[in-house]
Amino acid sequence: MSRLHYGQPFPELALPAVGGGTISLPSDLAGSYGVVLIYRGAWCPYCNAQLSAFSRALDALHEVDAKVVALSVDDERTSTELVTKRRLEFPVGHSADATKVAGLVGAYVNDDPRYLQSTGFVLAPDGTTLLAVYSSGAIGRLVADDVVGFIRYLSKHAVAR
Repeated sequence: MSRLHYGQPFPELALPAVGGGTISLPSDLAGSYGVVLIYRGAWCPYCNAQLSAFSRALDALHEVDAKVVALSVDDERTSTELVTKRRLEFPVGHSADATKVAGLVGAYVNDDPRYLQSTGFVLAPDGTTLLAVYSSGAIGRLVADDVVGFIRYLSKHAVAR
């Protein structure tokens, strides 16, 4: 399993979305900066805090032309309850295959129970990786305000592709 680095294309990944339909990455984020949040599960307080923070920051993220998606191995019911409870206003994917996702993006996997560790990506409008944050445990993850600042910096200095 290899980790994604700056400039690498984000791999194609499709999974069911809360509320129906499919999240298709990176194509659903094409033309905008993209933020992909892989969270451990609805049971994780750190993940809940991160997802809530990104939901609160959506206005600032939209100002820098960024779209957010999140995903986990949680089933549809658990994911739907999380979206409702946390009032998440960005697409959330459910029922991810931990082995498949880890193989594509390099996320760490917990074995018993099996879930993906927190992993976050910032993508350029062309779907290439600008930033990857990998955590092997509960803490260490993307922060919404940092992502907004990072994208502002890239835009101001014409660093992004």
